[in-house]
Amino acid sequence: MIAVKNLTFSYENGRQALHGLDFMVEDGEVFGFLGPNGSGKSTTQKILTGILTGYGGSVSLFERDFTTIQRQAFFQKIGVLFEFPYLYTNLSAVDNLKYFSSFYPREQLRDIDELIDLLEIKRDFVKKPVSSYSKGMRQRTSMARALLNNPKLLFLDEPTSGLDPTGAVLFRRIIEQESSKGTTIFLTTHNMLDADLLCDRVAFLTDGRIAALDTPKNLKEKNSSRNILVEYLHQGQRKNQILKPDEVGKAFSFLYDEILQVHSQEPTLEDIFLQYTGRGLQ
Repeated sequence: MIAVKNLTFSYENGRQALHGLDFMVEDGEVFGFLGPNGSGKSTTQKILTGILTGYGGSVSLFERDFTTIQRQAFFQKIGVLFEFPYLYTNLSAVDNLKYFSSFYPREQLRDIDELIDLLEIKRDFVKKPVSSYSKGMRQRTSMARALLNNPKLLFLDEPTSGLDPTGAVLFRRIIEQESSKGTTIFLTTHNMLDADLLCDRVAFLTDGRIAALDTPKNLKEKNSSRNILVEYLHQGQRKNQILKPDEVGKAFSFLYDEILQVHSQEPTLEDIFLQYTGRGLQ
C-alpha cells in the first residue's frame, strides 16, 4: 500500500526535517508512526497525503509512484483526520458532511446519519454551528468526515486527542472496525496506549530518522528483562521480591504468608521509545 525509500525533505530555511526514511505499510495494516514534536511525523504525513512536494527519494502509494498518480483519483481513495479539526465552523455537522460528500462519487459515500450514529454525535448538536461544539465533538465530526468516502487508506493524526475516556474507547473501536474491513491505516500519535492496542507495527521516529520498527509485542519482548515482581505479605508486612527468569519455575524461596500480586516487569512501549530515542513524547 505504501512504500517509502530514502525519503528526505528540507524546508526553505534549510532545515532538513527527514533524513532518508525507509519503510513499507502493507495492505490492511495499522501502522503507527510515533515520535515527539519536531521529529518529522507531520512532515512525513503531509508528503504521503500530497500536501508537501519537493521531497527526495521515492514514495509509492497504491503500487504507483506518487509523482505519476492522478491526484483527484488519489484523494477519492483516502481519508484524513488532521490533528486540528478541518471543518467550516459556521456550518453544522450535517452541513459539513453534506458539503464534503459533494467531492466524491455518490456510490462511494457512506450514509451521513449512520456516521453520526457511529461517532455518537449528539443529535442536539448536529444542526448547530460547529463553532458551538466542544473539542471532543469537533473531533468526532472530523472523524465522520474522514470516513465519509469509505477510504481504502486512512491517515489519522492524533485521533484520540481532546477526547474523554469514553470517546477514546469509541475511536479505538471504530479504528478496529475499519481495519477489519481491510482499510489500511497510517496512525501518527503521541499516545502509546493507542499505538500498543491498535497497531500491527510501529516506527519510532526521532530527529527525522527511524530509530526502530517492529511490532509492539516484539519490541517489548526484545527489550524486556523478563523478571517477575511478586508482592506478598509476611508477618503482617507488605513486601516485594524480584525473580529472575530461571527462578520463576521454582517454588518461592522467600517466606510469605499470602501472595498478593504477581507482575511481569515487561517494559511499556513508552519505555522502549525512550530507550531507542532518549526523548519523551512531549
